[in-house]
Amino acid sequence: MKKSCFLLLFIFVAAMLSAGFVSADVKLPEIFSTNMVLQQELPVPVWGTAAADEKITVSFAGQTETATAGNDGKWSLTLKPLKANAEPQTFTVKGNNEIKLENVLVGEVWLCSGQSNMEWTMTRSAEYNDELPKVENKNIRLFQVSKAWNQEPQDTLANNPTWQPCNAETIPGFSAVGYFFGKKLNAELKVPIGLINSSWGGTRIEPWTPPCGFNAVKTLSNIAEDVAARDPKTDFHKKLVTNMLGEYKNWLETAEKGLAGAKMQVPPPAYPQQLAPYANHQQPTVLYNAMVKAFVPFAMRGAIWYQGESNMSEGLLYAEKMKALILGWRDVFKNPDFGFYYVQLAPYIYGGGDPTRLAYLWEAQAKVEKELPKTGMAVINDTVSDIRDIHPPRKSPVGQRLALLALNRTYSKKNIVCASPEFDKMEVNGATAVLSFKEAKELKTRDGKAPDWFEIAGIDGVYHKATAEIAGTTIKLTSPAVQKPVAIRFAWHHEAEPNVQNEAGLQLGAFRAGEIPVRSVFDSLVPEGKNFKLLYSFDPTQPQLSDDKTQIVYKTDNTREIVGKIKKVGYFLYLKPKDGKEQFVFVTMPPLSDKLEQLGVPVKSTGARFQKQIKDVAVYSNVEGVATGKFADGFNVEFWDCNYGPLNQAQVPGASAVKWDFGDEMSGQSPGYGSMQIHNFAKKQTVFAFNNFAAGNNADVGIGNNPDANGNPDWTFSKNAQKQSGGQLMIFVEPE
Repeated sequence: MKKSCFLLLFIFVAAMLSAGFVSADVKLPEIFSTNMVLQQELPVPVWGTAAADEKITVSFAGQTETATAGNDGKWSLTLKPLKANAEPQTFTVKGNNEIKLENVLVGEVWLCSGQSNMEWTMTRSAEYNDELPKVENKNIRLFQVSKAWNQEPQDTLANNPTWQPCNAETIPGFSAVGYFFGKKLNAELKVPIGLINSSWGGTRIEPWTPPCGFNAVKTLSNIAEDVAARDPKTDFHKKLVTNMLGEYKNWLETAEKGLAGAKMQVPPPAYPQQLAPYANHQQPTVLYNAMVKAFVPFAMRGAIWYQGESNMSEGLLYAEKMKALILGWRDVFKNPDFGFYYVQLAPYIYGGGDPTRLAYLWEAQAKVEKELPKTGMAVINDTVSDIRDIHPPRKSPVGQRLALLALNRTYSKKNIVCASPEFDKMEVNGATAVLSFKEAKELKTRDGKAPDWFEIAGIDGVYHKATAEIAGTTIKLTSPAVQKPVAIRFAWHHEAEPNVQNEAGLQLGAFRAGEIPVRSVFDSLVPEGKNFKLLYSFDPTQPQLSDDKTQIVYKTDNTREIVGKIKKVGYFLYLKPKDGKEQFVFVTMPPLSDKLEQLGVPVKSTGARFQKQIKDVAVYSNVEGVATGKFADGFNVEFWDCNYGPLNQAQVPGASAVKWDFGDEMSGQSPGYGSMQIHNFAKKQTVFAFNNFAAGNNADVGIGNNPDANGNPDWTFSKNAQKQSGGQLMIFVEPE
């Protein structure tokens, strides 16, 4: 027995010693390997793991720095800024063991990231066969990150990637945009170039963004909160868990008492959705955690970015998300001058029925470079061979235009023209709109024809194709259909491959200017609404739905321009009866949903269905009998897309199944009759009603109670739209 115990003890001690010996080995992250490129002219962080209290020495290029591993085995130090050097050197790390990394160069390091058009490999590029014999370049090095995602930040990368020299064996699977970008930099700067490709096709922007990025952009506070909720280290997570445990404890106590008293049990509280782990690789931070965090804060000059297809419908919200990504990367890499150069998406025929959706994203992308320094956008609307292919195969001009931006704005080579023409201002001279441009010594067309894809609109808001004429750095627009221009737009269509460029051959990107006075009636009648922004507008006396009856056709849809949390929503109904004076009502209230589309007409595509009482309501109206002022409570809404019955299922005070049927029950399939009603049930009033959306001029629309004693006070079945000579239903929001 003693021998057996001694043998077990010996095996245990030997195992512990062996484990201790292994853990004593100094280790580096994968980003430090033979063939790597280190960033010139910036402090160079170096870090890794070793045994606790182990002394680490790093030697490179005549420098020697030391660090001591902490109790967790982690250590870090910083080399002083290095000078560019194309001669291979040895990078040495010593602890209880020694690591020697060979063939190390010093130059410029860039991160290449985004979705499929950045991931797009050299083998699939149009230039591959011609370029392959030229790719070998000992001064360009490649680092390929494997795809992975994780709920928590990772210190290692999947599949142990290493730096590789650029040659015919390593380049086929590397980013084509990244390669052509690096090739141009190497030719112009005459220093080694290191390219880190961390990209994944089909991914959104949110997964690439670190938590600090969302925290830096106020309009994305909802995403920042969701990320914090899932981080066990945050106070917000701890608060949610504490509250959850309290609810469970209360339920357990109640359940135990119920069991003892033989009473029916109630279900336990639901698990908070904010604490539920992310389910896939499209969720915020998860790609940063697994495909970037492990090489933070490796010294680098900046990043190139080609992404946006997966966020295509977000309009100006995408600009806010780009800011979060840029500010987040600048923070984690400890480099406020971190360059960020990105690609404006190429023309492509997207589905969804709205050919202008892509133009709003183009506008968002263009906004970023105007608001953040050391950023720039490469316009590529002339590089597409097939607008039905979301992956334009020509990647050389894309990489080269990104390089021009970096050379000019990061490396201060001001003799290099990098910017596309930029709209400056519009002046109206009679029936002519005169547009002036910056970033151009002269304007021209790449095909020698007249400028195309310009449109012009008058006060009615209808855009017409414009005749365009170039004069130096101005363009004059006219149309026989528009005698007094108020607005113009250019390339505002997903098929637009326009021909206007500057003297350097850089393309003019999509833009719009001027303003159509959509809200002039509202502003004149409701001065109290000046802080509200227009979300939707249309004529409720002639409503239009899509062919499948699931979407409303708005005249104005500004969902892509409104970002951040909403404090109030306002509904403005304006009617021009054929036999009476103009009527209006404006109702404000807390938003029914944090989804903008659910604040509009409740059609099937939005999923909006609300039968609820509301508080903090204000009413402005010129209609006799409509109670105006501010109200703490006493109101309810009935917004839905289906049919409905008279039963007071919602138990609205004062409602009945006969006349004051403000508590209607939703019933039947969608799309149905449809209801968009606001009631002051405390005073037994309909504030306004808009029903039967699909009926066109036979829709129900009215302000106040229906005066017809034989009808419904909420205008149901009144077909009252046909009694109007026109009108407007406008939905406004007041941002926080």
